Amino acid sequence: MPASLVPVGRVLLRDQALARIRAAIVAGDLEPGAVVKDADLAARLGLSVAPVRAALARLVDEGLVEAKPQSHTRVTPLRPRQVRDAAAVVRAMHELAAREGAPATTGDDVTAMRAANERFAAAVAAGDVDAALAADDDLHAVLLARAGNAALTATVDRLTPSIRRLERARFAAAHGRESVVLHDRLIAACAAGDVAAAVATTTEIWTALLSELEETDDEPR
Repeated sequence: MPASLVPVGRVLLRDQALARIRAAIVAGDLEPGAVVKDADLAARLGLSVAPVRAALARLVDEGLVEAKPQSHTRVTPLRPRQVRDAAAVVRAMHELAAREGAPATTGDDVTAMRAANERFAAAVAAGDVDAALAADDDLHAVLLARAGNAALTATVDRLTPSIRRLERARFAAAHGRESVVLHDRLIAACAAGDVAAAVATTTEIWTALLSELEETDDEPR
């Protein structure tokens, strides 16, 4: 069938199901270890089973869901060691994004990053973890977009949700306030076209997060 005639409805429904289920897992609405059934999720989302089943398959790849054939599908328990491994990879990806994206940042990019950091700071001050993490993602997304590396972005998109899930559960206001300062340094480096400083600051941002995650235990939750 010609590509222009491929149905898009199911793909869009799959993506909607993926986004909603992923958000529920990261937020803890679907708790670690909870058994999930595609029919139940489909009913709750008002969708057919097919897009939900496709979304769950994607979430298995992301490490947020685990499936045992002929047994059950469940939300993956929190395993800090595995999350730290993922965070080390994501740090390397963001370093690459800074290296490739910082030289291409525009004035509008810098403005967008500053606005995101202002939202991040306000959310930290208010104790709004979800808003803080969303603003943090928006800030770093600017460099990911400027890097223009699809493989890099795909890796970050696949691994970040599992990191956010643990980060959300262990969110510390002190770490958030430190991140505001580091974000300002990253933005200043991008505005000045200082690639070395942008990469070094990115490393510092993610190393600080890894240090925080190192303090978590390794018992599944």
